[in-house]
Amino acid sequence: MAEEDVSRRTVALIVNGSKLTARTLGRALQAAGRKIQQERRAHQQPHGKQSVKKLMAHGAATSSLPVEAPKDFDRVARRWGVDYAFYKTAEGKHLLFFKSGQADAITACFSEYSRRVLKKSHSRQVPIMEQLKRATERVRQQPHREREKEAAHEDR
Repeated sequence: MAEEDVSRRTVALIVNGSKLTARTLGRALQAAGRKIQQERRAHQQPHGKQSVKKLMAHGAATSSLPVEAPKDFDRVARRWGVDYAFYKTAEGKHLLFFKSGQADAITACFSEYSRRVLKKSHSRQVPIMEQLKRATERVRQQPHREREKEAAHEDR
């Protein structure tokens, strides 16, 4: 907003009371400030991750792409300030909706996301849950042994 715009705006504040004190005026101004902030928030468009319905309500053209790891994309997209929404199509499959006007940010975001996904797939480290499953299978495959009890010492 230009400085002229701000100087031209006026606010009408009506206070009912028997005596107008500084405390009463202060409370009235705080209430008016809260009301203005609420109105401002109500008219702002949401940013970042949101529902598909809210994203479509922005009025801008949207595009979509299939994504398999939405949590990883979510971390990257927050960094790039992209407005997006996920729609679950099947188990483990999601469709990513985003504004077409943010194509440059989406391109940069997807390049970083694809690098992360490729790095994760080439990772040599086996996940802990997979290590536990393998260990339990090895234990099951070993022949069952009876534990031998130690002979109790008679001199104790």
